[in-house]
Amino acid sequence: MFKIIGQTDIDFIGARKTAFIISTVLVLIGFYAFFMIVSGKANLGIDFSGGVMITGYFDEEVTIEGLRAELDAQFSDAQITSVSDFAASPYTFIIKLKSPQTESEGKERVTAMKKVIAEKFEGNNFSIASEHIIGPAVGETLRKDAQLAIMLSLFGIVLYIWIRFDLRSGIAATIATFHDVLAVMGIFYLMGKEFDLLIVTALLTLAGYSLTDTVVVYDRIRENLKKFRTKGEFASTINTSINEVLSRTINTSLTVLLVVGTLYFFGGEVLRSFALALIMGVIVGTYSSIFVASPIVVEWEARRPKRFK
Repeated sequence: MFKIIGQTDIDFIGARKTAFIISTVLVLIGFYAFFMIVSGKANLGIDFSGGVMITGYFDEEVTIEGLRAELDAQFSDAQITSVSDFAASPYTFIIKLKSPQTESEGKERVTAMKKVIAEKFEGNNFSIASEHIIGPAVGETLRKDAQLAIMLSLFGIVLYIWIRFDLRSGIAATIATFHDVLAVMGIFYLMGKEFDLLIVTALLTLAGYSLTDTVVVYDRIRENLKKFRTKGEFASTINTSINEVLSRTINTSLTVLLVVGTLYFFGGEVLRSFALALIMGVIVGTYSSIFVASPIVVEWEARRPKRFK
């Protein structure tokens, strides 16, 4: 198998205190972002906040600045995104109105918006490709369901790792997975990105990816603990295990990044935030399997020895 790097001898465990500081900062930002999302104060998509989303295209050239200038007077809350790679027309736009409203009010605003566009861009036909109206009650339900889905998936991770390895490994893996989800959530919040169902899907996907990477490291640790049970210290055995699977970890991460990177650059505007979340998730997940999951087990062993008594 092709290897990006050969066998290494890096002291990953020795750098755990610095890694813990970095991870603590990321997790705290993530917790803050989580509470802002739950309270509805983050940049929520219409899936969670309720609102209107229209995808439409013009026959002739229209700039995003020109469209925004014409809509601002009556629809100051409108969020407009240009989608130049849309098949029907290069002058395609996604228009979102995120103010909470009933379905009937949403339909009225859509009708009013179409009228404004028709008047301001007379002679330049505006065709609707898709139209979505979500009430605030539905948005709140979706937000709660998304939170429940994330919590249930993390509980399943604890149970799986506990059965396959042991309880402390399950807890360490779960902490690492929480770390990854919260880190990406926090970074997204700082970037002002929108949180919608696609982002929740990305967070659940990266939780699974992070778990897979952690299981590979734990498998090698378990094998080496049997071989070196009386020949070395616990920390050095884990450090050796991480170095042994490092090439495999990097190869896997780069392969995933190539695919997700292609999706980011060529998948269109709608999938760009989803792909960006996965890119960040792969990077953070690789980091956590090396600098978070295994070092937590080392710290646990140092305080409550189990294998090396």
